Formats: sequence, structure tokens, C-alpha cells
Amino acid sequence: MFDIETVRSDTPACNDILHFDNAGASLMPEPVYQAVQKVLLDERNFGGYEAERRATDDIKAFYDEFATLLNASPDEIAYVENATRAWDMAFYGLDLKPGDRVITHGSEYASNYLGLLQQARRQGFHIDVVPSDIHGQVDVAALETMIGPRTKLIAITHVPTQGGLVNPAAEIGKVAQRHGVLFMLDACQSVGQIDVDVDAIGCDILSGTGRKYLRGPRGTGFLYVRKSALEQIDPPFIDLHSATWTMPDGFELTEGSKRFETWESNVTGRVGLMAAVRYARGIGMKQIEARVSRLAATLREKLLDVSGVSIHDRGEIRCGIVTFCKAGLDPHEMAGRLRADGINVSVSTLPYARLDLGARGLESLTRASVHYYNTDEEVHRFVRAVRQL
Repeated sequence: MFDIETVRSDTPACNDILHFDNAGASLMPEPVYQAVQKVLLDERNFGGYEAERRATDDIKAFYDEFATLLNASPDEIAYVENATRAWDMAFYGLDLKPGDRVITHGSEYASNYLGLLQQARRQGFHIDVVPSDIHGQVDVAALETMIGPRTKLIAITHVPTQGGLVNPAAEIGKVAQRHGVLFMLDACQSVGQIDVDVDAIGCDILSGTGRKYLRGPRGTGFLYVRKSALEQIDPPFIDLHSATWTMPDGFELTEGSKRFETWESNVTGRVGLMAAVRYARGIGMKQIEARVSRLAATLREKLLDVSGVSIHDRGEIRCGIVTFCKAGLDPHEMAGRLRADGINVSVSTLPYARLDLGARGLESLTRASVHYYNTDEEVHRFVRAVRQL
């Protein structure tokens, strides 16, 4: 078990605020901050190119660290500026034709669903929404019956932004593999709080961010594409990093997933994200997952003791995201009043998850998201603050 005092001392902001907005953006640990500061200092003192040269080992380590974290190969990893663009680089490169079918779920994140809608309009494919089971997650049995000869893609969000559920990704992966359908997983909210193994899940594509549970800098993201799926995706744009101009009228794509990168990138962010992955791995993902799950379960239990509070999490397995309402109090107002008391939360709103929240008749929810550096004492303080509102 890791030392909670050490990880909290590595997170000086814990002395000043109660941070339950890790699904939005986590607090950066000191080693990550120092890694970022080192590159920025080199940029100031030597210029951007020289700073990048000095960071060569850390840039290479980015691919090795992520490969180990996800149980992938380093050449299956790409650095991308954010999770949405990572998802876009894969999805917009798929050759979907009129009459093809793409399966998703009502918990899908707004940016992804907007991409599905735009490309469906452009390319003429159909979007099929798999129903939920009694737990509110993807109904795997129903998914299997929906797959037909024109089904080309299953696109699912692992952990939705607006609730605590963890979609059964590995079971979905087995269905996709049985039918030879490409499986794309948005792991924006899961990598960093859940032990994610791309081989165990069986996904062909996985995208995520640095700022949430990985505790990295904003403006950083990553993309995993399985080697066997590479040739099914034509990157929507390329440059002299993602491809080589081999002759006046010809080019060759870069080997591996680096074909989804661009030459110009945020070196500071890349090094910071590498350091964040290294830090998480040093603690251990199984230990992180167990602690986050326990803290969230305690938070749900204690909130239910507060008069007027209703919990709106779903899923057979639940994670570190806890969504709730308090009767007579708008979630935005609640978030503002908690912020004034030194407590950070966020609000999930209908436009971010229209199919899910709309079906449940919910306009907005307060979202409290815990991480391993949070404590039981903070849970109790939070519940007291909600009770007093």
C-alpha cells in the first residue's frame, strides 16, 4: 500500500483546498510540476529546439511509460494535444460508407457523439444506439444481436462523464472480436483511476487525456491504435512527421501510431504527461483503483444520509465519479457555494450527455470525483458541507 502522507506532501494544494474535481482536472503532483518547469526553463534559457533536444530521453520515455501502463507496444502509442483530438484522429480516418452501421451507447460523451453525427451526415452511415441493461450500462447481450454484416465500428465511452458507471469494456471487446468489428474505446475518465489493459479489454483504439485522473498538464492527450488496426485508418491529415515525402507525387506514412502525431507539439506537456504516468505507475494502478473505489463508495453512502440528497450514479461496477442532487438547490449554485468554502466540484449538464440525462429527465447534476490522494476525513468534511447548504 502506498504512503498517503507522501502523495499528499507531493500535492501541496491539499493544504489549501478540498479537491473533488478529479474527473475535470486533477491536482498535479510535485514531480510532474518539476518536470514541466524544467522544460519551460530550458525553453526560456536555450530556446524551444534546444529544450526539446535536452528532453530527448523523456520524450522517448513517453511511449515506453504509456506502453507499460496500457500493456501495449511503444509503437502503438501517439501523443496528441487532447483526448477529443486523439479520438478524432482515429475516427475521422475510418472509411465508413453509405449503409454502414456504427454502434454506440446512450452514455457517449457529447464531443464523440457530435463527431458521429457529423460523419454520418457526410458519409451516410447509420448510428445504432445499444440499449442499457438494468444497471444503466451497455447491454452486452443486446449488443451482440445488433451486429450485422454492415456493422463496422463499436464506439463506447469506458467511464461516462456524467455518472459513476464503468461500462463492461472487456465483454464488449469479446463481442467485437467474435464478429470482427473494430472496437473504439474512449478512456478519458478511466485511465489513471482504473487499471486499463488494452489486451484484456480487446479494444483496437483507445483515447484519453492527461489532465484528469493521470494528474498531468492540460492540453495533453494520447492515442493507442493496435498494430492490426493501423491500415484500416487513414489519418485525416498528415505532415512531415506523420509521413515522409518520398517523391514529387508520393509519400509514405510513418510506421506505427506516430502517423497520428504532428511535428509541432507541446514538448512541455509531453514531458509532463510522461512524468504523470511514471508517477502513477510508481504508486501502482491496482492500488489506485482500489482506493478510489473505496472512497467513492464511502462518499455515496454518507451523502445518502443527507436530507434531500439523491444519488444518480449507475452501473454494476462504479468508479470515483459521484453524481448527485440536493432538493431545492441548483447544482451550479451548489458548486459555487462549495467553491467559496474551498471545495472543488463540477457540474454535468444535459448538452454533455443528452441521450443519457435526457432519458432520465435530468438537466444537471453535481459531480464530485475523488482520487487516491483524497482522504476519509475529506469525505466527511464534504458531506458536512453539503448538509449545511
